Amino acid sequence: MVEIRYDVTGIGNAIVDVLAHASEEFLVEHALNKGAMTLIDAEQAEQLYAAMGAGTESSGGSAANTLAGVAGLGARGCFIGKVRDDQLGGIFAHDIHAIGVDFHSEPATSGPPTARCLIMVTPDAARTMNTYLGACIELGPEDVDEELIAASAYTYLEGYLWDPPHAKEAFIKAMGAARAAGRKVALTLSDGFCVDRHRAEFLDLVEHHVDILFANEDEIISLYQVADFDDALQHVRGHCEIAALTRSEKGSLIVAGDEVHLIDAEPVAQVIDTTGAGDLYAAGFLTGLAQGRGLHDCGRMGGIAAAEVISHMGARPEVDLKELMAQRLG
Repeated sequence: MVEIRYDVTGIGNAIVDVLAHASEEFLVEHALNKGAMTLIDAEQAEQLYAAMGAGTESSGGSAANTLAGVAGLGARGCFIGKVRDDQLGGIFAHDIHAIGVDFHSEPATSGPPTARCLIMVTPDAARTMNTYLGACIELGPEDVDEELIAASAYTYLEGYLWDPPHAKEAFIKAMGAARAAGRKVALTLSDGFCVDRHRAEFLDLVEHHVDILFANEDEIISLYQVADFDDALQHVRGHCEIAALTRSEKGSLIVAGDEVHLIDAEPVAQVIDTTGAGDLYAAGFLTGLAQGRGLHDCGRMGGIAAAEVISHMGARPEVDLKELMAQRLG
């Protein structure tokens, strides 16, 4: 077996996040779907960017946020994603390298510009995301290094990748390479609307190709088209090796065969911005697995990382996560 070089390799949309506060009236005025991720085109992105208030820019994207958390926890991480050779592409590459994540993907020299996600955070801390995928749609199987995947203990994939057809091919190639090398595949369902678009295919992935599933309460209920969380729990049991299901202030629930762990939510003085909560939960959980911890501790690590990121604006941690884990876990 190939020697492990990375604890987690994530494949996802390489996006520069632009975060700004917005009122409920702003969302209504611009017909924005509160709390969801909506794909927009270049013209819509320009118009919305012009209408937004002052914002902050940083490298983002769901899987990239997770890898930022993995690196912050001291684990070895690598990210695969597509940017253009433009200003935002340079910002993305610089940021992700600076936080200790390897990023070998070659930038595109033609085609759409680097992707950006315009995130409006309302006073209730909900985030409404409008994403122009740009260069992300150019990600394809040729960008997936099978040897790199074979050298990764966990390959982490974001459900959003199932939208662009070439990225889907990259997704499938990565899963195959991980399987062939005897490694584990983790998937996050990403968004309830994403589940609605690809339900049948996601069900097949969860049952036959994914070892570790991450989903929030709405996503898992949507996946199985059931009335409540308890019904969804009964469906997912046995469909994959581990299901890590987050429930906001109710904490999380981990299911692995007959093993069930209920994890209380970590205390947060004030919820400022929920952007990245699920991404950082996955970072803590996967890092715990890579460290050989039990599932309960993995869930605690996920909850601690998520609680940190929702306590401030932005989807990246602002404190030393290793130190934070040492304080909270003992």
